[in-house]
Amino acid sequence: MQTKSALPILFVVMFLVMVGFGIIIPVLPFYAEEIGANPTELGLLMAVYSLMQLIFAPMWGQVSDRIGRKPVMMIGIFGLGLSFLIQALSTELWMLFAARILGGILSSANMPTAMAYVADITTEENRGKGMGIVGAATGLGFVFGPAIGGIFSKFSLSMPFYLASGSSFITLILVFILLKESKQKKGPTSKEKTSIWKDFNGAVSVLFFVQLLISLSLSGLEATFAYFAAKKAGLDAIQLGYIFMIMGFGSALVQGGLVGRLTKKYGESRVIQGGMIVSAVGFGSILLVHSFITAAIYLTLFGLGNGVIRPSVSSLLTKTSTAGHGSSTGLLSSFDSLGRIIGPPLGGWLFSMAVGLPYISGAIITIVAFLLFVIFRPQQNTAKAPNIQN
Repeated sequence: MQTKSALPILFVVMFLVMVGFGIIIPVLPFYAEEIGANPTELGLLMAVYSLMQLIFAPMWGQVSDRIGRKPVMMIGIFGLGLSFLIQALSTELWMLFAARILGGILSSANMPTAMAYVADITTEENRGKGMGIVGAATGLGFVFGPAIGGIFSKFSLSMPFYLASGSSFITLILVFILLKESKQKKGPTSKEKTSIWKDFNGAVSVLFFVQLLISLSLSGLEATFAYFAAKKAGLDAIQLGYIFMIMGFGSALVQGGLVGRLTKKYGESRVIQGGMIVSAVGFGSILLVHSFITAAIYLTLFGLGNGVIRPSVSSLLTKTSTAGHGSSTGLLSSFDSLGRIIGPPLGGWLFSMAVGLPYISGAIITIVAFLLFVIFRPQQNTAKAPNIQN
């Protein structure tokens, strides 16, 4: 049985994990180039991490169903810290690839295990709030991490990697000391013995495809917006950094403060649909960008809609899936990674054809996801769970 203190501790843990991950984002391209990577190799370096997460996230989710959340989360955070350390010490390109592969394999345990942890310690009524808190921690980590990495890169390009590694190992110690195991029963329950692939064939499968499409459209935007904003509004890297920071804060505030209230009042299904409508409008609005102010407003509008979708999908999945929490959230993370693999090259290709195409296609993809969800959405169990864990 968990206390209310578990969610704040998990928030801090996931925030620190994502700060460490975010620290290296602005530095990695320059660091890899210094070692000798060309643009194609840099793209592969970025993609191989997501590929490992695609393959291994479901496995870690299933492992956490069997042995518990805490040890699997510690494996993931240790892998992240070790990967950053190897990258900091890298002198050859193959060492960077080895570190990214290792980091992708092990750190793919973090997100599905965190979501499964939330599902363990919350009632169905408060599940959306818990998932939103994890989403807010992730969003804020991506706001502060890149800023920290940019500052420390002035000392040396390897410094942010050492910093990220140290942050990860400190987080590992915090998890060991402060985070209590959420999974009370040792050994799989009858629910956890159900294969996630059997569940995948049912109505629940639409949630995985929704996550894939939303992730694909988002990553396509992230890959091209800097070029689009420079061309349409003459924005530079510093201004873009501020815009993404504003968007990140807005998304984090919505996830941490509103998702719980909205899902409790309207249910996850309606919140997911509302989020997709706002996201589609945001995509269309981006085409009208002509200044710093309009870029900040329209991108934040998109971020607000997009921000409520993932925690609501995760919450609904853990309520409707017949597999264990770890298995279902692991597969969800895998589909998210698949979208992040496909999205950037697709967005870049569309941008090369016409600068507005990534955002027109993003709106269309989001509408397709909306229609799929409306037609095939799983029926939510309205029975209230006993309020014993939150």
